[in-house]
Amino acid sequence: MRWIAQGGPLLGLILLCIAGAMLNPNFATVDNLLNVLTRTAFIGIIAVGMSFVIISGGIDLSVGSMAALIAGTMILAMNALAPHLGSAGQTVLVGGLLAICLGAIFGLLQGLAITKGRIEPFILTLGTLGIYRAYLTYFSDGGALTLDGALSSAYGPVYYGRLLGIPIPVLVFLLVAVLGALLLNHTRYGRYVGAIGSNEQVARYAAVDVDLVKVCTYALLGVCVGVATLLYVPRLGSASPTTGLLWELEAIAAVIVGGTSLKGGHGRIAGTVIGAILLSVIGNILNLTNILSVYLNAAVQGFVIIAVAFMQRKRS
Repeated sequence: MRWIAQGGPLLGLILLCIAGAMLNPNFATVDNLLNVLTRTAFIGIIAVGMSFVIISGGIDLSVGSMAALIAGTMILAMNALAPHLGSAGQTVLVGGLLAICLGAIFGLLQGLAITKGRIEPFILTLGTLGIYRAYLTYFSDGGALTLDGALSSAYGPVYYGRLLGIPIPVLVFLLVAVLGALLLNHTRYGRYVGAIGSNEQVARYAAVDVDLVKVCTYALLGVCVGVATLLYVPRLGSASPTTGLLWELEAIAAVIVGGTSLKGGHGRIAGTVIGAILLSVIGNILNLTNILSVYLNAAVQGFVIIAVAFMQRKRS
């Protein structure tokens, strides 16, 4: 049963890929598989950070809106700095650093509000979800913020470029996943995250600085959101009030489908990666076939979350 619980997501992904290849021969092409992995990268990177939050017993509903605000702020700053910095490459570098710093700051502030303000993570992040997207809507005046032409051309390779034939977002996703697994499984911080999720009171009795670990966990998720955003912006070269819509649902779904307990305490980064790819494969199959409308993709993800949560309840 333990093997089934741990290997279930991988087995499901394999069966899903076989079904996709049978339903449409184009599914099994190299270009399509690389396209699936590239589209998975953004949600997958956020899901790695979300794994730490959920394992620690928390939740964050604001990651999609946070990504939208970071994207809009990046674009505004880059357009304003481009005439002064001169080089488009330098402007892109500054924009990328700004995205990571903003993500860390947003995550840090949320962590402090949860730990010091004693606000439930669900309530706090539900509030910041609306705040972040409202500010982006205000900055864009209800429309879209667009990168200048020269900046868009210089920034494009961050999303469209390849290294050794592999898209750059996929390589970054792999790097983030490996670092996340090492941090969770081979550091004291990772053990503390699991201990807090298992029993926060016992962790306090064991002299674990619970508040500090939680703050670091939300800051880590914010950094992951910043990294995902800086990879996503060159895809369209713009940000609008619909940017990052439902990313929180997809990230949480990837973590839960990957085997992480909703109640916290244990989880695996490898499972999260498999869960993120599995959800992208479902969306890709819906795009390539007429089994269900592509507009039901979010509904499918919602049913998957409910089903996995039910199975976790039965297993516990």
